[in-house]
Amino acid sequence: MAVTQPPTTPGVLPADEAAEGSMRRESLPESTACTDACSLPIVPVRARGLTIEGADGKRYLDCLSGAGSLALGHNHPVVLEAIRSVLDSGAPLHVMDLATPVEDDFTTELLRTLPRPLAERGRVRFCGPAGTDAVGAALDLVCSATGRSGLFAFSAAARGDSSSETDPRERVPAPRVTRLPYPSGVPCPSGNGDQGGARPLAAWSEDAVVTDLLDPSRRGAQPPAGVIVEPVQGEGELVPVPDEWLRRMRHLTAARGIPFVVDEMQTGVGRTGSFWAVERSGVVPDVMVLSAAIGGSLPLAVMVYRDDLDPGHPGASAGAFRGNQLALAAGAATLAHVREQRLAERAAALGERMIRQLRALAAQQPSIADVRGRGLMIGVELSDPESTAPAEGAPSGIGDRASSTLAAAVRKECLRRGLIVGIGGRRSGVVRLLPPLTISDEQADAVLDRLSDAIGAAVRAAERNGQGRRGRTGSGPAGQAEGTDSADSAADAAR
Repeated sequence: MAVTQPPTTPGVLPADEAAEGSMRRESLPESTACTDACSLPIVPVRARGLTIEGADGKRYLDCLSGAGSLALGHNHPVVLEAIRSVLDSGAPLHVMDLATPVEDDFTTELLRTLPRPLAERGRVRFCGPAGTDAVGAALDLVCSATGRSGLFAFSAAARGDSSSETDPRERVPAPRVTRLPYPSGVPCPSGNGDQGGARPLAAWSEDAVVTDLLDPSRRGAQPPAGVIVEPVQGEGELVPVPDEWLRRMRHLTAARGIPFVVDEMQTGVGRTGSFWAVERSGVVPDVMVLSAAIGGSLPLAVMVYRDDLDPGHPGASAGAFRGNQLALAAGAATLAHVREQRLAERAAALGERMIRQLRALAAQQPSIADVRGRGLMIGVELSDPESTAPAEGAPSGIGDRASSTLAAAVRKECLRRGLIVGIGGRRSGVVRLLPPLTISDEQADAVLDRLSDAIGAAVRAAERNGQGRRGRTGSGPAGQAEGTDSADSAADAAR
């Protein structure tokens, strides 16, 4: 029986040809540094919640979420309504950081969510629009407040791209930044940076960092202007720091008058199972750097700091687009919705279930070296079982056998199955899951089914090509090898 082709309008290309043409034209002037355009050959035309629809009519479950910037997913009604209200009001869209009702609403909502001691003494500075701008502003602030120069940061932290050796911290001259080993270098029995390894890590913090680096009498030099750390690495190896380690570091820096800066660009707004990741450990930093989800899907970067660090005079310009009114409105709506709907608690419960199911899969699949994360910030490290060389610059035991080839193959197989994932880590061997906090149980099962099937397909292809060692692939975490039926129904529900 002949297949009937859909009718076409004269002079109009079919959707798939139009999409291919768009990608071809875009690839000509596109920088090779734009990794998403290279690895995700999609022309999105519609999106809602977890689902993206391409120009070719295919639908995808988006677990990249703009590197975690879409806390509520694509085009959430409360975000759209907030943006429309500003557009319809006739208010100016760009006034830098002048006082406006929109800015006041955002600041009020932000302070409502912060740890109370910081909220009570907090000053808010709009930077922007990128998180890099906020990090630069934080460095300028602590240098000005302490009269010292230099910053202590941690290896593999907050890299904008896993294949690049640039870092937001390196916007300042390299000699002013001292890199310390990330605390995941001490093995934790739990395997995910939780309390199992807290005691040896606390000792490591005091002996190797404080005694040798933070104490000027030992270094023969002044202490740094500040220490900055991510509670969970984002673009790095996606490793959480132990709560006790974070508390100990906070105590040590406070005792020595060193401002403690926490980078919550990816971990904030409920992502890790608490509204701010530091809340889990009870730490109150001197400075918090916020971006990504803080703008409700629009570019916005904010620095919040303790009032006694305030320079007392106008600082250097933080960029022409600081305090964007649409981003402030979208951000305030997002903060309020996450708080009112208790989405952080939801992320904690669902993330725990997803991690547990992925670890069950890892027990069957030798190519999964580790599953780690907190809340809906999950990393699956893929490895070549025959490789023993450690990743350059990575702490021992983390990323030692990470395989960028296998991770790239898994991402490609995921895309074929209608699932968008990210990749991170020093060797680009960690598949990252950053679904919106609004993801349903059904959608979560669909994501795990598709990922499980994609890993199995990538491993089998590698085995056929002689790139890996044969091992059991197992079925999906939800007990379904292919996962296409439940995934498609989840995509339908998300539309």
